[in-house]
Amino acid sequence: MHHVPRDTGWIEVITGCMFSGKTEELIRRLNRARYAKQSVKIFKPRIDSRYAPDSVVSHSKQELTAVAVDDANEILEQAADAEVIGIDEAQFFGAPVVAVVERLANEGKRVVVAGLDQDYLGRPFEPMPHLMAVAEYVTKNLAICMRCGNPADRSQRLVRRDATVVVGGTESYEARCRRCFDPASSAPSQKRLFDAAERDT
Repeated sequence: MHHVPRDTGWIEVITGCMFSGKTEELIRRLNRARYAKQSVKIFKPRIDSRYAPDSVVSHSKQELTAVAVDDANEILEQAADAEVIGIDEAQFFGAPVVAVVERLANEGKRVVVAGLDQDYLGRPFEPMPHLMAVAEYVTKNLAICMRCGNPADRSQRLVRRDATVVVGGTESYEARCRRCFDPASSAPSQKRLFDAAERDT
C-alpha cells in the first residue's frame, strides 16, 4: 500500500480464485502487523476445517492460529481489543459479514479480509463483491491455469455437487483460465434442476 490512513480504520480485501495465494497474502500482512507490535486477531469460519480446526492455513502450508466461529457477529464480540483483524474465507459467512467488517473499520480498526470472488459457476460470490465495493484497498490475485498455464481467475469444481458451498482442496478444485474454465461440467444436471423446481412448486 502506498499511503496508510491515519486516525481511522479501513478495509483491505484480498480476493481471487482458489490456489491464487489469498490466505498466504493474508498471513503475510498479519505477520507484518505483529512484527510492528500491533494487536492482531484472526477469524475463520468453522465450516473450513480442511487443514486445521484452529488455524488459518494456506495451500502452501503457512499458518497462523485463528478463532473459528459459526457466525460473523461472533467476530464483533471477540475482536474488541484488537487493532488489526483478519478474516479468512469470508464468503462462507454470507451477507452479515459486510456489516461486521464495516462496523469494525468504523471503530478505527484495520480489517483484512480474504475470500473467493467467484463461485464454482463463475458467478460473483457474495458477499465478496459487496466487500470489494466498500473497501479502501482491493487486491485480486491470479493463480496459474492447471490446464494451459495461463493466468487463472476461476475455480473449476472437479466433483458434481449441487451446493454452492463445497469446502475442498486439490481433490475438489483446480484453478482455470477463462478459456479452460468449463462451468457446465460442474453445474447440476438439467434433471436435477427440474426435480428441484418440481419440489419448489
